[in-house]
Amino acid sequence: TALISDIHGNDIALEAVLEDVRREHVDQVICLGDVATLGPQPREVIVRLKALGASCIMGNHDEFLLDPAAVHAYTTHPLVIETVGWCARQLDPADLDYVRSFRPLMSISLDANTTLLCFHGSPRSNTDAISPGTPDAELDALLEGQTATILAGGHTHLQMFRQHKGVMLVNPGSVGQPFAEVSAEGVPRLLPWAEYAIVGEQNGVLGVELRRVPVEMGTFKDIVAASDIPLREWLLRQYS
Repeated sequence: TALISDIHGNDIALEAVLEDVRREHVDQVICLGDVATLGPQPREVIVRLKALGASCIMGNHDEFLLDPAAVHAYTTHPLVIETVGWCARQLDPADLDYVRSFRPLMSISLDANTTLLCFHGSPRSNTDAISPGTPDAELDALLEGQTATILAGGHTHLQMFRQHKGVMLVNPGSVGQPFAEVSAEGVPRLLPWAEYAIVGEQNGVLGVELRRVPVEMGTFKDIVAASDIPLREWLLRQYS
């Protein structure tokens, strides 16, 4: 099973990841949410995900597309708010209906003994953040007693593998906007590749592989430069 997350309107990165996925001959692809905001290609990403037939989780940014007022409760950053609105305007009603079909949680049986629970932030909320340093007591509250073999979420844009009380916690990172770090001012620094994860079994042993894939950043920068997305200048500076 390939886990992808936080595509954020970057179809160039999604194409690169799915090409890598095809080489790995995975059985299914699950998207953990935040597919079509903050990047210059929201509609292209939706079209590609529809064609792929991937199961999708509802991320907080997916909710913002359906309820534009919700972004104001999440951030006061004017460029982010403007960009979410810009991305929503690139989508037609059928695209929004597709986003509306995303689910908050998804539980999948990988075999007789292995269950994968998928969410965006945590099983409790798509705005929760789980990190390697989240204290155990806080993590217990975030997981709400979930007992799946593997718990997979995104949201932080940071790849993670963590074991907690016999459970595997996986964050595949971000396809479209992987973070190197988040500064004290809350502004991330983006990395020039795409990230995802593969969960699989080999010779009876369950494993998780965090993967990074090269992206044609020159092509992506050309698309950003030709766009009137409000985050245009910030994105170009990230990849200069």
